[in-house]
Amino acid sequence: MPQKRSVRTRTTRAPRKASGAVPAPAARRLFRTRLLTWYGRHGRDLPWRNTDDPYHILVSEIMLQQTQVDRVLPKYAEWLDKYPSMEVLATAPEDDVTATWYPLGYNIRPRRLQTIAREAVARFDGKLPDDEETLLSFKGIGAYTAGAIRSFAFRQRAAILDTNVARVLFRVFVGTGDAKAHATVRHLWTISEVLVPQRRVFDFNQALMDFGAMVCVARNPRCLVCPMTKSCKSYPFNEM
Repeated sequence: MPQKRSVRTRTTRAPRKASGAVPAPAARRLFRTRLLTWYGRHGRDLPWRNTDDPYHILVSEIMLQQTQVDRVLPKYAEWLDKYPSMEVLATAPEDDVTATWYPLGYNIRPRRLQTIAREAVARFDGKLPDDEETLLSFKGIGAYTAGAIRSFAFRQRAAILDTNVARVLFRVFVGTGDAKAHATVRHLWTISEVLVPQRRVFDFNQALMDFGAMVCVARNPRCLVCPMTKSCKSYPFNEM
């Protein structure tokens, strides 16, 4: 099965809380247990899952926006070999940075990475901070990326919501309405926040993304092998 990562849901600031029903504690526990069991059997072994370096995590997250995993894998290694730190990236010629990014496309992304690197060098000695408010103050870091850095690099209890995760949570816990409406997206952020466990945050958030990329896919979801089928509000599948 091709390894894919869908377009991220990006916002410039943490979304406001939305009203609406959230999963009951028993439903949360059941979802976490089923998801983590599935992930233990089927989770992908990816290089950015074997590091807690915030810079490496940032590079992977920016690269994976709108780009399939199998295209990112060789470029991720090449990028870190050429720009092993924020300091090196911050001082690199902009044309070289853009050329190194090729052929991933969306060339605003390497410029965004370099802007973040320069700001990190200027303000934080080349390090990314671990608190949400400061991360969101960086131009180019939105609510999803801040959550990813906090949970994957710093192992904090932080929610994420990209397109894959939003699709999973909408289908399992909402089921009806406009999945892309602003109020719905805010509600999905709330659901994501209450689902994050106290432990194994890294595994849980990685599992959410893998599950959306491998089982609860946009077209022809694999409902027959889905461990959430019995509790999914969208089963039998209704086109989202």
